[in-house]
Amino acid sequence: MANDVPIPLTLYDLADCLAGAMDLVSPVLANHHKQVGYLAFRLGQALGMSPAACGELALAGMVHDVGALSLRERLECLGFEDDAPSRHTEAGYYLLRLFQPLANVANMVRFHHHPWRISVAPTGDGAGIPTESHILHLADRIAVAVEPGRFLDQAEAIARRIGERSGSVFQPDLVAAFIELSAKEYFWLDLCSAGLGNIMARLIRAATMELGLDDLLILDKLFSHIIDFRSPFTAAHSSGVAAVAEALAGMSGFAERECLWMRLAGYLHDLGKLAVPTEILEKQGRLTQAEFRVIRSHSYHTFRLLEAIPTLKLVNTWGAFHHERLNGSGYPFHHRGDDLSLGSRIMAVADVFTGITENRPYRPAMDAGEAMDVLRRMADNAALDGEIVVRLQGHFATVNDLRARAQAVAADEYSEFWCDVGSGQEAFTPPPN
Repeated sequence: MANDVPIPLTLYDLADCLAGAMDLVSPVLANHHKQVGYLAFRLGQALGMSPAACGELALAGMVHDVGALSLRERLECLGFEDDAPSRHTEAGYYLLRLFQPLANVANMVRFHHHPWRISVAPTGDGAGIPTESHILHLADRIAVAVEPGRFLDQAEAIARRIGERSGSVFQPDLVAAFIELSAKEYFWLDLCSAGLGNIMARLIRAATMELGLDDLLILDKLFSHIIDFRSPFTAAHSSGVAAVAEALAGMSGFAERECLWMRLAGYLHDLGKLAVPTEILEKQGRLTQAEFRVIRSHSYHTFRLLEAIPTLKLVNTWGAFHHERLNGSGYPFHHRGDDLSLGSRIMAVADVFTGITENRPYRPAMDAGEAMDVLRRMADNAALDGEIVVRLQGHFATVNDLRARAQAVAADEYSEFWCDVGSGQEAFTPPPN
């Protein structure tokens, strides 16, 4: 088996994918994460930091709100005076530290809502807040003050607003660096440019990482947590789909490495659901037509987000087409028949099977008989691949056990994650001024 064959990826591509997904949740958030990444990069550059350090700052900016797992939390972060440490900074820290190459980024993100006047991290160990976190904090506050479409008209007002908080909210040296930058037209034109993503890619020139497949599985598990941990009803979904898809792939003759790629596709298949508000995911009653259209957009967003990472092309075609149907009745592309690869067909069965055998806000999990009735009807209507459904039926107990065990592990990880976030948040409660 050649699972250790390195897979070329860049951290920028991965961060860009996450930033794009997070910005989709509301038009108000459009480009916010890229703007914070750009600002952090330029501030680090102005302070004389190395290109590598500036690049890491940019990555931190692009994922700084990854722990804000609901639309409400993300919108609450956009108030200019909101500089108090909150749950989302701890959640972001615990998520990002799962992947070793993002360990430094995780530490920056953890403190990015601590104002300068809190000069020592309130952990009791005297550890100072990293300068990079103060840079990220300033970059974030500049970004939320930017009004789309005003370009140079807002430069003086924002510089004055930031300058008034030097030495209290913001570190004086950083404010001075920003004031100098703010006098340059290109700085604001870049920040408000529709091509900011391309500008960022050229600035960072992130070195390509050589990841083994095992490393990529860890990274994708991180992505699945970000996707699923927004709600107890979705907390274990991607893990269940990944386990079922991997098992069905093996039963369909896939090589071991291909089965692992199928697991990756399962972890990422719902990436586009980051654009779906939690309120819709958890709704117990019937969805409105508008809400259903939002839900139906998620697999499209998965496809477009992953399309930007050529290395994951196979994962994308297997994962993003999980709502396509052989008879053309699926969405969003309405592929049919031979347009859908065997991997895509397996993922579609895995997603339906996992969805109907887990609890949802609007109905309890189906038992074996009910689940197979649904799958057989869909196969009879040429929605799902009948051969894969028959294969699943012949190994129902085995596949269902794999799903249940994978989802039990994910449920435990969900509980442990929020327990860690809660204890960490208590430890980081600022002392009285």
